Amino acid sequence: MVESTHAGRPGQAGARSQIKIVVPDDHSMVSLLGSRDELLHVIERAFHSDIHVRGNEITVTGAESETELVSRLFSELIDLLKSGTQLTPDAVERSLAMLRNQTEERPAEVLTLDVLSSRGRTIRPKTLNQKRYVDAIDKHTIVFGIGPAGTGKTYLAMAKAVRALQDKQVNRIILTRPAVEAGERLGFLPGTLYEKIDPYLRPLYDALHDMVDPDSIPKLMAAGTIEVAPLAYMRGRSQPVFTKVLTPDGFRPIGDLRVGDLVIGSNGEPTPVIGVYPQGEKDIYRVGTQDGASVLASGDHLWAVRTRDDRRRGKPHRVLTTKDMIGDLRAGHHHRYELPLLSGPVAFPPRDVPMDPYALGSSLGEGSVPESGRPGRPAPDAVSGIGPERAAHGRRTMVLERPVETVMAGLGLQGLAPEETFVPEPYLHNTAEVRLAVLQGLLDANGRPGRRGGRTRKVQYTTVSPRLRDDVTFLVRSLGGIVHQRAGTASGRSVPRRGDAHVLVIRLPEHIEPFRLQRKLDDYRAAGGGRPTRFVHGIEPEGRAEAVCIQVAAADSLYVTEDFLLTHNTLNDSFIILDEAQNTSPEQMKMFLTRLGFGSKVVVTGDVTQVDLPGGQQSGLRVVQDILDGVEDIHFCRLSSHDVVRHRLVTDIVDAYNRYDAQRVPAIKQGGARGGSSRKRGR
Repeated sequence: MVESTHAGRPGQAGARSQIKIVVPDDHSMVSLLGSRDELLHVIERAFHSDIHVRGNEITVTGAESETELVSRLFSELIDLLKSGTQLTPDAVERSLAMLRNQTEERPAEVLTLDVLSSRGRTIRPKTLNQKRYVDAIDKHTIVFGIGPAGTGKTYLAMAKAVRALQDKQVNRIILTRPAVEAGERLGFLPGTLYEKIDPYLRPLYDALHDMVDPDSIPKLMAAGTIEVAPLAYMRGRSQPVFTKVLTPDGFRPIGDLRVGDLVIGSNGEPTPVIGVYPQGEKDIYRVGTQDGASVLASGDHLWAVRTRDDRRRGKPHRVLTTKDMIGDLRAGHHHRYELPLLSGPVAFPPRDVPMDPYALGSSLGEGSVPESGRPGRPAPDAVSGIGPERAAHGRRTMVLERPVETVMAGLGLQGLAPEETFVPEPYLHNTAEVRLAVLQGLLDANGRPGRRGGRTRKVQYTTVSPRLRDDVTFLVRSLGGIVHQRAGTASGRSVPRRGDAHVLVIRLPEHIEPFRLQRKLDDYRAAGGGRPTRFVHGIEPEGRAEAVCIQVAAADSLYVTEDFLLTHNTLNDSFIILDEAQNTSPEQMKMFLTRLGFGSKVVVTGDVTQVDLPGGQQSGLRVVQDILDGVEDIHFCRLSSHDVVRHRLVTDIVDAYNRYDAQRVPAIKQGGARGGSSRKRGR
């Protein structure tokens, strides 16, 4: 409660007033004034008014403008006590600074905003700019926190990241810094690479240990939930330039792709490439799966995986690097990491074909294409419209042409031996309907359902042709299925000779039926449920190679690479903090920002007055302010010496350097101008 009396006319210059502040009984005067009146002395030093305390009454006498300010200050301090905040000299000074600056936000609102409660302590902003910084992180996808050391840029961003992880707003936290060689080259420092870069990342570890149980941190890092890495590792997620990536026109080397090109995403639909980043030479590993598929990737390439527990609990895919999975591929008798499969058939553009695709598959499935061009033993409903055209003249029938023979010759299939047969390219890179019809023709002719009582529906297909083996594998994988291959012996009616054969065990998605013949379809449906699955089976080093990474616009950032494996390079559902960003080059800053994935948040922190880049190289943090300032959903928050929350001397030091720089810049400009005119006169 506040009572006021005025000596002199209110508002008159030099008018004095007296205000009495009654502190509620439920608050201790010791909490308000501090031990040995420590907080009261801070307030007395800040004003010229007389402040007297008696019991639970505080009397303030002085200039009207001051007494009103003192009254507001005590009101704010009482509200802080009500919220459970412990008052300190620093909190008093910061509350007074906000009141004097006449900010819209009340000190009680700023200093009681809980960012994170962890390990018995609560992390809150301590200045108005810090609160605005925290609010900006909530409201914007990308936030730049720029200011001197000690302003809490990284610490508050870390607290927001941990809170977002706890609230399940993100699936992982990524903390990164550029490793700048200050005085010594990393290559000459002792220890492993991680030991060399550890000092650069130590401040991030320290902040993390303040907010997360130290015993849980190794588990979170092993699971990929928290990743701490130098900035260079952020761009190392790449594949060799000769690695094939699936496009609407077929597989192309990833090194040939450019921004704007289309690749196939996890849903089978085309998605544009929105970033291409050459990586130089990288350590390469071959990642193989239990069904025989494999692809090359760098050690820090990203993979979306799920464990058995993840799947049982309905959790989304986690993202791990190649190196994260090495040595951890088994969980007892089971594979640990399951990879995603296509959620829909690949959508190749439609193409005209000269022969019904089911009829073609039936012909190829018999193991040979006879000289006559007739299918060996196609299903009865497959041959309509493909036989020789005939015309009746009276009682005589005359063969006009042999269209099937002509078509087969045009496709390059006429007269081939069984081990030479293949599926023509126009049928492989065609619509899902065409590809499925070819596969159904092949399987109706020479496939059989799996045995009854199995855990999953499967189909076995045998061929003596290596090309046909690969083509059937392509068809199945392009429809979202998997194929296991093994060697076998070919015999029986459907393969017209005995010898080495290729046995394919096929599993297709539930909504795709591999047969048209009813008896086979009935047996297939009775074989059980299940779904195709693909697990990481092995990871082996493959030397070094030139590498590149791409970014795609797909919502899940996945794209199809060799053997229809799905992988990605961007960071979805992540909270990413780039610390010490003033030591990035413009190219590094662009690379980092364009890695932003869907559902992610990025905080970039740095001090543009402390650039450690060698040779006067331009700072990416300085350049990015000119490039991105004003872009929607990107916010620049600038903190100053008034936001320093370290020792009081740090504020004084920052202010002293600012004054020195302000005096030095005009002097340099003036000296440069004099030097220029002198040189001109000399000439």
